Amino acid sequence: MKKRIIISFAAVSMLFMGTAFQNDFFEIAKQIEIFTTVFKELNMNYVDETNPGDLMDTAIKNMLEDLDPYTVFMNEQDIEAARINNTGDYTGIGATVKTLKDKLVVVEPYKGYPADKAGLKAGDEIIKVGDVIVSDFSENAGDLLRGAAGSNVDITYIRQDKTYNASIKRQDVEAKAVPLSQMINETTGYIALSKFTRTASYEVQNALRLLKADGAEKLILDLRGNPGGLLNEAINIVNLFVPKDELIVTTKSKVEKYNKTYYTQRSAIDTEIPLVVLIDGGSASASEIVSGSLQDLDRAVVIGTRSFGKGLVQRPKQLTYGTQIKVTISRYYTPSGRCIQALDYWNRDQSGKAVRVTRDNYNEFKTRNGRSVFDGGGVEPDVDIANSKISPITKAIIDKDLLFDFSVKYYYANPKPNLSSFRLTETDFSDFISFLESEGFALETKTEKALEELMNTAADEKIESAISAGYQSILNQLNAYKNEAINKNKDQLMALLENEIIKRYFYRQGLHEYYLANNEEILKAVEILDNPGKYSSYLKP
Repeated sequence: MKKRIIISFAAVSMLFMGTAFQNDFFEIAKQIEIFTTVFKELNMNYVDETNPGDLMDTAIKNMLEDLDPYTVFMNEQDIEAARINNTGDYTGIGATVKTLKDKLVVVEPYKGYPADKAGLKAGDEIIKVGDVIVSDFSENAGDLLRGAAGSNVDITYIRQDKTYNASIKRQDVEAKAVPLSQMINETTGYIALSKFTRTASYEVQNALRLLKADGAEKLILDLRGNPGGLLNEAINIVNLFVPKDELIVTTKSKVEKYNKTYYTQRSAIDTEIPLVVLIDGGSASASEIVSGSLQDLDRAVVIGTRSFGKGLVQRPKQLTYGTQIKVTISRYYTPSGRCIQALDYWNRDQSGKAVRVTRDNYNEFKTRNGRSVFDGGGVEPDVDIANSKISPITKAIIDKDLLFDFSVKYYYANPKPNLSSFRLTETDFSDFISFLESEGFALETKTEKALEELMNTAADEKIESAISAGYQSILNQLNAYKNEAINKNKDQLMALLENEIIKRYFYRQGLHEYYLANNEEILKAVEILDNPGKYSSYLKP
């Protein structure tokens, strides 16, 4: 055992020699030796049986937790999931499924794919896959649904308190990067881009050419909710609208070889077509490269709300036994020189959470035309839509899946609506409020947590009785505020509920069609594009 550890240590030592870390070699080697010794002694001497693999997983994950959330260790299953995210295809049942402790919940079946053909609906709770009971499965139960194309998987699921069985024939599933592209009116085209997979720029290019052939003289590119993906695809998409040899992204790192500049490589499809880009808080990474660079180059008007703010670049590094680490290697900068990273993972608060860069610490940069843009907090739109920014109470409702759960309940209680004219009523919103109450929804604010800590301290100091009346008064005011907050966010909640309900009946394609006629951001984009003078004014200082 000792000889094996020494050999392993020597191999690790050789790995670090001659790298950028050579100056820190002694400290690295010292810490590896300490860790190896601790790991050996723990496994040999701990009073109960230990699992070396589990211990090592815990050690690695805890080590990486002090960095940023994008630097992660990946086992073989994680690597497959990352491949799916980048390529957009896998073999399975054709549905988004959420893994819970004792069941798999169907979030969204894809129209025309196996799950949909088998009759599965959003909200169905899969409790058994083949002979495996989901609650007894210790690993990621979602993997049970995958398998060879053409093979069958038998499932048992619960819907509306009734149990059903289904046999699903797996197939290759290709999730399109562009779920919808069509004309909004006689002169305005619309392209929705959901992720930056390896086919993203090809799909956007094809959509753009078809829309132009149909008469598109203006264009809306929708990046809302797009979490990003492949960097080169982002550059290729920008290249559709800006000429060859334009600087799009610069990456900067402490490691010289990761300092790179990325330019457009081809002739553009159309450098003149008026362009609006839609973003929101779910637009991240590659979405921010596209929207940020088009903004910096004064090539598009950006509408919506501030984007997520991910300005960090990762690269996978192969490890042994089919594993790898995805490590943050650099920060990226848009053409004006700004990095839009919003969270500072290297300066944390007292609870260990990354702090958000404050507006006071933003730095100003200039677009090509001389407009002011800022770093440190995502891409700020040229036209801010207030309802696009998710409020704290709305976020709490979303995080508890209450919008989703209510939409499922609504689906089974109401007939199929008209797609173009669907609207929730005041009665529907009252039903939603009652639903929240029945589900025991309660938003716990930071103020309430602080008050609870205050009362615990007061109890320790034997003074809680002296301040209890004031404490209860503040709690009553907070409860009144929360009730009022739901009503203040009524328009936002109603819009999000309508979106969820539309997906229940008409799938994601139907949602995008519904957007075209009803969505506030799209209507604003059309308004600006229909007014050339107004459009141009947003691109000037």
